[in-house]
Amino acid sequence: MRENNTIAAISTAQGEGGIGVIRISGDDAIKIADRIFKSVSAKKITEMKGYTAAYGKIYDNCEVIDEAVVLVFRNPHSYTGEDVVEISCHGGIFVTRQVLRAVLNAGAVPALAGEFTKRAFLNGKIDLTEAESVIDIISAKSKSAARAALYVKDGIIRKKIDSVKNDLLAQTAHLSAWADYPEEDIEEVTDDSIIKTCNEAINTLEGLLKSYDCGQAVKQGIDTVIAGRPNVGKSTLMNLLSGYEKSIVTDIPGTTRDIVEDTVVVGDVILRLSDTAGIRNTDDEVERIGVDRAKKRLEQSGLLLTVFDSSRELDDDDIKLIEMSKNIPCIAIINKTDLEQKIDIEVIKKNINNLVYISAVKGDGKEDLTKAIEKIAGTDKFNPSEGILSNERQRLAVSNALISVKEAKSALASGMTFDAVTVSLEDAISELLELTGEKTSDEVIERVFHNFCVGK
Repeated sequence: MRENNTIAAISTAQGEGGIGVIRISGDDAIKIADRIFKSVSAKKITEMKGYTAAYGKIYDNCEVIDEAVVLVFRNPHSYTGEDVVEISCHGGIFVTRQVLRAVLNAGAVPALAGEFTKRAFLNGKIDLTEAESVIDIISAKSKSAARAALYVKDGIIRKKIDSVKNDLLAQTAHLSAWADYPEEDIEEVTDDSIIKTCNEAINTLEGLLKSYDCGQAVKQGIDTVIAGRPNVGKSTLMNLLSGYEKSIVTDIPGTTRDIVEDTVVVGDVILRLSDTAGIRNTDDEVERIGVDRAKKRLEQSGLLLTVFDSSRELDDDDIKLIEMSKNIPCIAIINKTDLEQKIDIEVIKKNINNLVYISAVKGDGKEDLTKAIEKIAGTDKFNPSEGILSNERQRLAVSNALISVKEAKSALASGMTFDAVTVSLEDAISELLELTGEKTSDEVIERVFHNFCVGK
């Protein structure tokens, strides 16, 4: 904690709005708020109980700044675990800044980025996984992302990690006691008990790792490229998924000459979409540059939506695109199903497993496309209540813990002493303590809260 441990910041987005909230936290939070606030009932904030509110006016040097509602939270029953006062005033950049200035003039210091949540962590209100979920809640771009982050905030990951950690701690304690005090009446350690503990830990940790990629698709999205020869309906599909006219649509082949990008939510999946130039051989220099860019973006994509025109026969450009699609997660989209079919579907089926029929101009088949995208992303069976690992730091800690548990099991199978097994189990425990923040460096803690916004 800093020397002056009472901090303050604007906790709402700075802009025009109905209300703005200034949060104060620390030993002197209530006293500081009392210096600038006068309730209509004449009751002082210092006399108020926790979880109570008062209406009145904010003053700075005897000058009325605004009307406000003050909420009081007494420690330890607050977000930070400290005394907290939240002032709800009128929204707007000028007014909220004036109220914050009054709070600072009364003795608080400006909060650093993420300092309120950091204090909640340091005061034992939340662990590090729950702290990181706060950013995920704020930045969520879909319902599933928000729900998953909320479950982590409620402790679903911590509970799973605590279960594994406590089992491993009990096992290592038993191993140590049995080895160090042979004369005591301590139950003998058996291979079966160690294997049982290791297997349960492995199942839980592997389950968390399996959810990581799916979780990233829900949270961060997938780099997705819409590709196809000219005039097959790529831009119409882009507009269908975006919900508005993002790309120019004409009957003239080669209209899209550069990459058009947008981020959309399809079902439970965020797609970072790129509508590319029609892939074909061309003598037009400008169009050729667009085609080259499209091919490069295609190779880097995490998901490829390859569009074919149902009313036209496959040509050499289509066949080349099919070949390029083989090593990339891909959905073949047969567009213009409202027209007479002339395309050879069997050629596509032999090379691309996922096939969807749509009429982008009419919006038909969008639901089938959504299901296909969710299936490839792995979100078709996604359950937010199971919790997901939020970031690479968490994934690496779980992965290292899993490796150590497997090493303990291998050491036992190869006939090594229980000491070697204990060392590996202790390594796994250390990784899990790092994950939750119970045993971690200041550098890691600073890195976690560095990306938080001021006021949270």
